[in-house]
Amino acid sequence: MSNRRRRGRAGRVVFGVAAVAAVGAAAAAGFGLPDKGGNADGAHSTLPPKTAKVARQTLVDTQNESGTLGHGDTRTLNGRGNGTLTEVPAVGATVQRGQAIYRVDNTPVVLLYGTLPSYRNLAVGDEGPDVKQLEQNLAALGYTGFTVDEKYSASTATAVKKWQGDLGLTKTGSVEAGRVVYALGAVRVNEHKAEVGDQAGSAILAYTNTAPVVSVDLEVAQQRLAKTGSAVTVKLPDGKSVPAKITTVQTVIQPAQGNSPAETKYRATITPDDPKAFDGLDQMTVTVGFTAGKKENVLSVPVQALLALAEGGYGVQVVENGATKIVAVQLGLFAAGKVEVSGDGIAEGTVVGMPG
Repeated sequence: MSNRRRRGRAGRVVFGVAAVAAVGAAAAAGFGLPDKGGNADGAHSTLPPKTAKVARQTLVDTQNESGTLGHGDTRTLNGRGNGTLTEVPAVGATVQRGQAIYRVDNTPVVLLYGTLPSYRNLAVGDEGPDVKQLEQNLAALGYTGFTVDEKYSASTATAVKKWQGDLGLTKTGSVEAGRVVYALGAVRVNEHKAEVGDQAGSAILAYTNTAPVVSVDLEVAQQRLAKTGSAVTVKLPDGKSVPAKITTVQTVIQPAQGNSPAETKYRATITPDDPKAFDGLDQMTVTVGFTAGKKENVLSVPVQALLALAEGGYGVQVVENGATKIVAVQLGLFAAGKVEVSGDGIAEGTVVGMPG
């Protein structure tokens, strides 16, 4: 097959944007791929109108996205049982382990740390991970004389009585389910849902994490950016850049609204390397620089040089000694309008055709 015929065969399916996007996912988007159907042969010559050289370089796949600097997701705390709400911490206040997160009938409902909710009364003879969670908190608050395990023993009850006495509660030695609230750590009161004097059996307040974080919602096609532990850069409105890391990634389903269907997104929560970097900042839009991939010392060509081959895969038009030939290539990382390539006959300095 002649070079011109091979070039024509590739040219009929050349520069398929959807095909390259399928290979590189969102990484190929925005790199200026030519429109489908372009003919890089020129009207009167088998040589391409433009050329580029295969370069050896470091490719870094970066992308900027808007995020919100705040205190993360908000959770609502619902009261349990009967009684009158007599005290609620001020909006913006921080509540730590062992402190009252609100008061009912002038007695404290206490914040403790843990992943299990308080779902039952606990007393001597009870066993389970919720018992261990309670004992871990008692130990962290300085109470001793018991073994931290899954058994609520008489020694546990003695420690609970001391704790209850310090809180001004009746020393029963047992813990009511509605007496404690568990959270992953200290909380910041974000909003009051009820006022002093209301009944305590409904929503009391909304809370967030205490430390400011950045939240970024990413499209499904941007999943490559959402990797827990990856380093990112947060650019603040004043121009300052703050090094940070992705600490959590969760799937968020946004419900349908009107004619807009439901959407699935990845929410990345970002924490600064310096815990004080976001101090005093809240509810502002920032720019987050993601690095999805990095390849050092690789061969690359402009994305526009790629040809979608009729037999499948991709190639480039190699120009040598006044003639051209199509060489199949394997694709690697896409970054900044370039793509990593490898294949027989592809070396640093190889001249490849470009569309006009």
